[in-house]
Amino acid sequence: ALQLQAHERVREATRDRAVALIRERYADFGPTFAHQKLTEEHDLTLSVETLRAWMIAADVWVPRVQRARRSYQPRERRACRGELIQIDGSDHPWFEDRGPRCTLLVYIDDATSELLELCFADVESTFDYFHATRRYLERHGKPMAFYSDRHSIFHVQARDRAQGGSGRSQFGRALHDLNIDSLCAYSPQAKGRVERVNATLQDRLVKELRLRGLSSPAEAEPFLPVFLADHNRRFAIPARVAHDAHRPLHPSEDLTHIFTLQESRLITAQLTVNYKRGLYLLADTVENRRLRRTSALVSEAADGTVMIRGNGRVLPYRLHPRDQAVLVPGVVVAHEHLDGAFAWIAAQQRERDAARLANPKITLRAKQRIRTAAGALVIRSLPGSGPS
Repeated sequence: ALQLQAHERVREATRDRAVALIRERYADFGPTFAHQKLTEEHDLTLSVETLRAWMIAADVWVPRVQRARRSYQPRERRACRGELIQIDGSDHPWFEDRGPRCTLLVYIDDATSELLELCFADVESTFDYFHATRRYLERHGKPMAFYSDRHSIFHVQARDRAQGGSGRSQFGRALHDLNIDSLCAYSPQAKGRVERVNATLQDRLVKELRLRGLSSPAEAEPFLPVFLADHNRRFAIPARVAHDAHRPLHPSEDLTHIFTLQESRLITAQLTVNYKRGLYLLADTVENRRLRRTSALVSEAADGTVMIRGNGRVLPYRLHPRDQAVLVPGVVVAHEHLDGAFAWIAAQQRERDAARLANPKITLRAKQRIRTAAGALVIRSLPGSGPS
């Protein structure tokens, strides 16, 4: 009994000293970090869990589960309809077990909570947002800004912007071409309007689709305008300012061209353009020869159609018939196709050299070797050069 009492007194003395040290020097430390300091700096012998219990009992540390969660203050709505349109994709079994799981793209006005566009898609993709946004613009006009999350469709990471890109995603570039701003939220709470309407849609729209026996996006599309009108009649509110901030589309704004994937590519000395593992051969004309070693704008539509523009005009091309075969190492290439094969090889090697030269860690001597080798490659890739 005496031993037990002595042990308790030592334990109480250790507790009192530990709590006093924490109050004095480590008031904002968590139990693990405080334990490290007490054992290393003050030679106290105890376990982390014991210290955690002492800190909780002494009210010097609050467990994470007991802490008050952060409060998100409501943001005031925008004043006008069309100033800010919140957009989001909601992946959900919209047709329950009757049809495929898919995503609903949702466009809601910040000022009025008016649903302005709904569109079913297999997944959230750039082309799906192109399609839904084009439909939105043709129905309502151009808003001042779209407000989204930081999905890669809308937001380019800093490390990608640092590699010499435009800093805009394909969707952001299309909006910029239309003079529409694109804003991204830091958290789901920041775009709470569209998050809350998603929850409403997952309840009401699912049941409406069930009542009507609609089992696929194609069947449901004609019903969406009816649902939109009913939803807005029940839940939309008047804007603080009656002005509608939507602007009409300009006749020069070609939505078919704007809503494509667009990238800049080099027109080589051989009048070829390399894009997505395809070799595009331009016609050998006087006008096209003036475009050698200049940039061309390559645009790709949702159906895979590729268009090449240079110096403000569309450049006719033909896709090299053996360009896919060249991709396979050791492929057999007929002699009449060797020029095209080496043009493709030269374009690939130049792209790899350019990527290596862009590496900030490479030495100046290594860069000079790459440039020298690239110059020799250009000479070897000229038609008729090299051993026969």
